[in-house]
Amino acid sequence: MEILKIKTLIEKTLDLNKAQDIVTIDLKKKTYIADYMIIASGTSSRHIQSLSEILLTELKKFGIDNCKIEGKDSQEWKLVDALDVIVHIFHPEKRNFYDLEKMWKEQIPKENAII
Repeated sequence: MEILKIKTLIEKTLDLNKAQDIVTIDLKKKTYIADYMIIASGTSSRHIQSLSEILLTELKKFGIDNCKIEGKDSQEWKLVDALDVIVHIFHPEKRNFYDLEKMWKEQIPKENAII
């Protein structure tokens, strides 16, 4: 499946570029917005920015041209929209504050999913 290749590419790219605490959450039974959410931490605002730009470049090399970065003005958080994979890159303090892992780990029947 292509989506699994995209997910793996993102995970490897984050790991190779020293993102911290990379967590992948399967969203297929929780929401229709994406199949996976990947959450990672950067060590500084520049690292967070670099990780998001590197991901965009790697996804384009893979043939996915319509990805985008949200939060360009933020120094503590970026979101890379890679179609069926959503990538959040946080400063560790912001990541702890929003605690997306806790929010999305709960099992939700798909018929009750929020779009």
